[in-house]
Amino acid sequence: MTIIDEQGRTEPPGSAGELETLTGFLDYQRQTLEWKCRGLGADGLRATTAASAMTLGGLLKHMAWVEDFWFGCQLLALEPDPAWRDVDWKRDPDWEWNSAAGDEPEALRALWDDAVARSRAHVARAVADGGLGRPADHARHGEDPPSLRWILVHMIEEYARHNGHADLLREAVDGETGE
Repeated sequence: MTIIDEQGRTEPPGSAGELETLTGFLDYQRQTLEWKCRGLGADGLRATTAASAMTLGGLLKHMAWVEDFWFGCQLLALEPDPAWRDVDWKRDPDWEWNSAAGDEPEALRALWDDAVARSRAHVARAVADGGLGRPADHARHGEDPPSLRWILVHMIEEYARHNGHADLLREAVDGETGE
């Protein structure tokens, strides 16, 4: 039975196989970021808190890049999506964070939505080609390539960490709180 919570997030399955459990938790974290950014215009997505320059718009753009990097570039050794191809990462290693303030809310949401859709397709392709133990086609820094399982767990961690930031940012924007 599928359970949808009051924020519209699909609860991860309580009893399922490993793949369904991992992707269920990843989708839950993705839906949490979507919820924290839902309904905000440009000012809300550009708002900062305390001494940090982090914004919800920057989080959306960063997570779009992270989705493409891990599931496209690392897992399947694909060229970066056109959104990232011309970025001079050496000049600005935090480009996705820094450039988000100049992007329209609809463009940020579309960038992230498209990256998530590509990631789901990449995961399905990798599962069909070796399952959760399938090694990534590309390894960073000469390390052994991580497995699809490792990448999924890493992405859950990445979203969970940044969703904590999103909680603080959203509360500073309009007082909305929640797990």
